[in-house]
This record gives sequence, structure tokens and C-alpha cells, in this order.
Amino acid sequence: MDQVILYTDGSARANPEGPGGYGAILAVKDAAGKLHEKELSRGYRVTTNNRMELMAVIAGLEELIRPCEVTVYSDSQYVVRAFNDHWIDNWQKKNWKRGKDPVKNVDLWKRLLEAMKPHKVTFCWVRGHNGHPGNERCDKLATSAADEGPWIKDEVYEKSRV
Repeated sequence: MDQVILYTDGSARANPEGPGGYGAILAVKDAAGKLHEKELSRGYRVTTNNRMELMAVIAGLEELIRPCEVTVYSDSQYVVRAFNDHWIDNWQKKNWKRGKDPVKNVDLWKRLLEAMKPHKVTFCWVRGHNGHPGNERCDKLATSAADEGPWIKDEVYEKSRV
């Protein structure tokens, strides 16, 4: 099973009306021990920071062709704690409810769970802006994706706001 490191970050630029973007860097070691990296980034016009963080992880996992052992480095406590603190298990047991309220971003949580299925995934939290150098690079990717135009709308988010 290939070992993959996935550095992720999302940025909504502190404005839920956008622009926002995500960055992801896949780092894969081949049989000879050589490291291969692939960068993914995309800008969205209407979104929130948590959705960007989720999309960054999804983009990286969906890019993988065969089952891998993946370590995801993220500066998002929202993403990392969902798995490490078993929030996701409780949400599924409670039919995607948190107390009386529905869990936000259910569409992306379900897509992320689907993307994880063939892989063995571990989530590691790194401090944003002072943390893992790979995550710093993703932060720059997310920011540049947000600055580039034309942006793509996050259609799922648009529909959920109606």
C-alpha cells in the first residue's frame, strides 16, 4: 500500500460571500524512495472557511487512483476533530444531527467519507501559519486560488442557502 502525505488548507478570506479557495499538496514516495508531489488548488466565489477545508481534503483523496495509507495534515480543527474526537461517528448515529440542529456541511462530510473508503486515513492537526511547512505551502495555494478569477461557485452551498 502506497504511503501518501496530504497537506491541506482552505481560505474563505474571512468573508462568507467569497472569494475563497482551497489548496492541497499530495506527496507520494515511490518504490525507490523518491518523493513525487502534485499540487491542487481551486477558487470558489461563495463559500465558508470550513467548506474550503473539507474540499481541500476531498480533492486530495479523490485524486488517488489506488488504495493508499494517507496522512492528512490540516490546520482545521473542524476537520481533524471530526474524526479524532469521533464527532463523525456520533453524527452518523444521530442521523446527522447535533442536538436538535442538523450538522452543517453534511453534503461534504458524506462526500469525504466516500472518498476515504478505499484508504487508511489518519488526520493530524498542525497549527496554521506556524505549523507544518507543507501546510504553509497549501495556505499560499488557497490564497492564490482565491485571488485568481474567474472563480467557480460552490453550487452545493448555493442550494443549501435557499
